[in-house]
Amino acid sequence: MNSTMSLRVFAIIIAVAALATLPLWMGGIYYINVASQILLYAVFALGLNVLVGYAGLTSLGHAGLFGVAAYATGYMLQLGYGHTESILVALLVGVASMAVYAVLSLRSTGIGFIMITLALGEILWGLAYRWISLTGGDNGINVPKRPAPFGYSLSNATNFYFTTLIVFLLVVVVMAIFVRSPLGAALRGTRDQPRRMNALGYHVWAIRFYACLFSGLLTAVSGILFVYYTQFISPQTLALTSSAEVLLMVIAGGPGTLLGPIVGAGLVVIVKTVVSGFIERWNFLLGAIFVAIVILMPDGLVPGTTRLWRLATRKRAPVAAKTEGAP
Repeated sequence: MNSTMSLRVFAIIIAVAALATLPLWMGGIYYINVASQILLYAVFALGLNVLVGYAGLTSLGHAGLFGVAAYATGYMLQLGYGHTESILVALLVGVASMAVYAVLSLRSTGIGFIMITLALGEILWGLAYRWISLTGGDNGINVPKRPAPFGYSLSNATNFYFTTLIVFLLVVVVMAIFVRSPLGAALRGTRDQPRRMNALGYHVWAIRFYACLFSGLLTAVSGILFVYYTQFISPQTLALTSSAEVLLMVIAGGPGTLLGPIVGAGLVVIVKTVVSGFIERWNFLLGAIFVAIVILMPDGLVPGTTRLWRLATRKRAPVAAKTEGAP
C-alpha cells in the first residue's frame, strides 16, 4: 500500500469516526439537525451526480423526482399504511417516475436534455400545486410520526441522525461500487466518446437509461429521508429552486467525483441554514462563493483542492532533496 492510498484510508477512517461521534461533540440539537440535512442532501446530490458527473447529462428537474417520492410516502401514510409499505411504494414510484423521465428526455442530450427535464420538473410542480385532492396544495401533507425500526424510535434528533448516517454510508458504498463497475466505466465512456462506444457495440441509450434508474433510486431515498426529517411535504419542495440548489451542490463540490457532491451539500446547507441566521443577504454570499469556485476551481472544490495539494507536494520534494544532499 503506497503513501497516497494509506493517507486516503486514514482520512476515510477519521471522517467516519467524526460523523459517528458527532452528537457527542456537536453542541445543541439544532446543529445535529443541520448535520442530518447535510447527509440527506448529500444522498440527493450523489443521485444527481450519476447523471451530471458520470453520464454528462445535466438535469434541472430532479427536485420533481425528489418530491414525488416524498409525496408518495406521505400519501401512503395518510391512507393508513405502515412505514415499510409506504417506503417501498415510494421507492417504486420514484424509480418509475425516473423511467418516464428517461424515456422522454434521453431523446436528446446537452441543452435539449436540460430543457426537457426542466419542463418535466415544472409539470410535476404544477400537479403538486393544483391537484389539491391528492397533494393538499399549499397546505401540503403532514407526516404524524417517524418510524421505529426494531423498536428504535427516530422521534428525537440524535436517533434520526444516526439512521440518516447509516443510509448515507450505504449509499456512498453503493456509489463507489457503481463507479468501479463495468456499467460505471461504460457510462463514463458514453459521456466522453458516445459515437465510439456505439461503434464498439455498446447500447448507449440503454446504458444511460440504467444510469437514470440508479439516479432515480438514490433520489427517492433522499426524498423519503427528507419527508421523515421535516414531517411535512409541500409543492415548494418540487420547485425549480430546489433543482438548482442540488445542481449547485454537485457543480461546486466537483461533478464526477464521489466526495464532491458531499462537500457541495455541506457548503450549500450550511450557508442556507446556519450562515443565513447571521447574514441577511445569504443568497448573495452563496452566489459569490459559486462564482469564485467556477473561476478559481472550474472542476469543483474537491478536484481543485487535490490539484493544489499535489502541486504543493511536488514543489516541496525538490527542496527536500536538495536539503538532504547538501553537505
